[in-house]
Amino acid sequence: MARWHGWFAQETLAGAARRRSRLLRLCLAGLLLASLSLTACGDDDPASTPGAAADATSTLAPSGPTLTATTAAEATPTDPPAATSTAAPPTPTTAPTATATRAATATATTAPEPLTLLIYFMRDEKIAATKREVPHTQQVAAAAVNALLEGPDEREEEIGMVSAIPEDTELNGITIVAGVATVDLSAEYESGGGSLSMAARLAQMVYTLTQFETVDSVVFELDGEPVEVFSGEGLIMDHPIGREDHEELTPAILVESPAPWEIVSSPLQITGTANTFEAVFQINIVDAAGLVVYDNFAMATSGSGTRGTFDETIEFTTTRPGIGALIVFEYSARDGSQINLVEIPLEFE
Repeated sequence: MARWHGWFAQETLAGAARRRSRLLRLCLAGLLLASLSLTACGDDDPASTPGAAADATSTLAPSGPTLTATTAAEATPTDPPAATSTAAPPTPTTAPTATATRAATATATTAPEPLTLLIYFMRDEKIAATKREVPHTQQVAAAAVNALLEGPDEREEEIGMVSAIPEDTELNGITIVAGVATVDLSAEYESGGGSLSMAARLAQMVYTLTQFETVDSVVFELDGEPVEVFSGEGLIMDHPIGREDHEELTPAILVESPAPWEIVSSPLQITGTANTFEAVFQINIVDAAGLVVYDNFAMATSGSGTRGTFDETIEFTTTRPGIGALIVFEYSARDGSQINLVEIPLEFE
């Protein structure tokens, strides 16, 4: 019994030791599992470790400069430089050419158009109109006078146009105030010629300047000195001179447009002034074949001793392109004959 009790006691102590050993192992195993669980839980939380937080930040960071910088830092020195060369912006070699082209186009587009001016010479001892194209200018009156001083061209001379103004006449200056143009010419303007020549050169200048709406009459100066008596012919010039002062040098039907040798087609606008019986006159169009393709009357705003204006637009059909004519005339109230006839050569398209 004593031996059994001693054995039991020993066995009890040994069992207790074994149980404590197992319990210790279980506790260690539990601690290890808890540690593993904590580690696993820490992997799910980006803030649990600095490295994990950095990875999460990099993953969530938007693409942009940061991403580009990171990519550049990660590139190895052996990366081919071609990628950098391809990504580089193109050189602006074509920009100046494009800019120059646009500038040239703008300049060409905005360049002012030439001016078409009326110039008045003499034909059959009467005023006759023609046209000149001149570069665009703000000084249109001076441009018209200078064109007048150059005289008629060869084709105008072919139909009898002449200028009574001496060839060496020069324009010194011109001013326009309250409808009056003061034109200063060189002294050569009054040299030579008889009374008809003197009256004609004044009429040419007056008609050329009064084509503009801002000019009603003209005052003359010679080398800066006002003219009261013109030339040795003794023409009195004590007032501004207008077109009405030269009615005797103006044809009964004055066509101001179209001009001689102008290229025209149908419809054709015909403008000018007339002083005919009851303001009536006739218009004929003759084509290059010599056929009359238009024949009708027209009317000015006044007549029978008072000069009026006319503006007619007519339609016609030519049988052949080339040189034809515009013919205007008046039927005589006495015998029905054609009087005051003016023929203007035209080129029909």
